[in-house]
Amino acid sequence: MTKRESYEARTEELLTPIADENHVEIYDVEYVKEGSDWYLRCYIDKEEGVSINDCEVVSRALSDELDRTDFIEDAYILEVSSPGLGRQLKKDKHLLKSLSYQVDIKCYRPVNGAKDFTGILKAFDENTLTLEICDNQGPKGRGSKKGAGQDSAVKDSALQDAAKADMVFNRKDIATVKLALDF
Repeated sequence: MTKRESYEARTEELLTPIADENHVEIYDVEYVKEGSDWYLRCYIDKEEGVSINDCEVVSRALSDELDRTDFIEDAYILEVSSPGLGRQLKKDKHLLKSLSYQVDIKCYRPVNGAKDFTGILKAFDENTLTLEICDNQGPKGRGSKKGAGQDSAVKDSALQDAAKADMVFNRKDIATVKLALDF
């Protein structure tokens, strides 16, 4: 276990009773270096969404525990926040909650000529992730052309249904998976 992994695991251990007490779930904990600074980021969530007050209460309690245990050798900045709408889906529990939702995938290298894909998360296992992808997606694997009238829209819909296909990705080839945001 690397130093980073041990810091994240130990922080999650300290955070668990605090999260339980405050009726939030731990979405993720990460210890990352950005520039010259280390950040200990704790993402919390709950069904109705977290408020700034939830983040403040959890942050204060966790800060006290981190000061008491003092196991992180480096100077760091503690951040407690919501994972946000466009949250990364890093763990199996995140993927499980996101089955049947639209997600964005970025791959490390091109797959069928593209690195970015959007589709419905259909399934996953230890090694793969399956998306239902519309075959006529536009740039970056997103969207489709809109028709110029109702007849055209009906034709586009029929074409999209006919062109949908499952695409299986190797998880080791995936850089990020996020919930898709459609504005």
